[in-house]
Amino acid sequence: MKTVLVTGANGQLGRSLQMATKKAPSGFRFLFTDVDRLDICDKDALMEYAKSQGVNYIVNCAAYTAVDKAEDDEITCMRINSDAVRNLGEVATAIGAGIIHISTDYVFDGTNSLPYLETDYTCPMSAYGRSKHRGELFLRAVCPEAIILRTAWLYSEYGNNFMRTMLRLGKEQKEVRVVFDQIGTPTYAPDLAGAILSILAASETGNFKPGTYHYTDEGVCSWYDFARKIFELAGLECRALPIDSKDYPTRAARPQYSVLNKGKIKKTYGLTIPHWEDSLKKAIANLLNTR
Repeated sequence: MKTVLVTGANGQLGRSLQMATKKAPSGFRFLFTDVDRLDICDKDALMEYAKSQGVNYIVNCAAYTAVDKAEDDEITCMRINSDAVRNLGEVATAIGAGIIHISTDYVFDGTNSLPYLETDYTCPMSAYGRSKHRGELFLRAVCPEAIILRTAWLYSEYGNNFMRTMLRLGKEQKEVRVVFDQIGTPTYAPDLAGAILSILAASETGNFKPGTYHYTDEGVCSWYDFARKIFELAGLECRALPIDSKDYPTRAARPQYSVLNKGKIKKTYGLTIPHWEDSLKKAIANLLNTR
């Protein structure tokens, strides 16, 4: 029985992993922790916990994700997204555990016109992006055997995310203005959770392949397209109105184009990735069926 420590278990990816592991292959014991149970910024506590539990793998879902707030609170953002990631890498190396760390499209500046490869130049434009990029660098330095999964536009039935915000606004308003010139791919958190479990399962047959990988759902859209599809699938009469990013200023800069090339992870782990519209249908159906 291999033990998997999952940090950030109360976030939308952590909660999606909790649901997914109910159907996970036997042979794994999952320990779901969040800051109230295990503070990953405390390296000594982290080391003691990992050793006492006999941890074989670490899946780091913990992150500071308040992108705009991070511009005024970069110290805290760096502590969680960079320094704590180094702690996890050092602990993983010390105890001989595999580690899967979740990163982001915000490590790129968004000036590409083709989907980003893992080897493309990184140039974060925000405090959040810088913190995640620094976390990647720290992790590679202290734990070269780590797997880094970059994802983008994550949403789920849990927590605060774009889909849930649009569903709320779609009920309250007749029109919602949404930027149309930021392009990417929505990623359903349960799909990413499934990919993580596939990697863990493959690792037990000797296929834990260190490196950086990209994972999002298939397809491409703008936030405006995403909002329209949410309203359509939820049966809401609210209209999405397309606007330029300059007409919706935010504290932190967003990548204009952050489509990620997923060829590497599909080839390495044999993944079949669903299209974002198909996964969105599932998510909205799940929410509507629970109300």
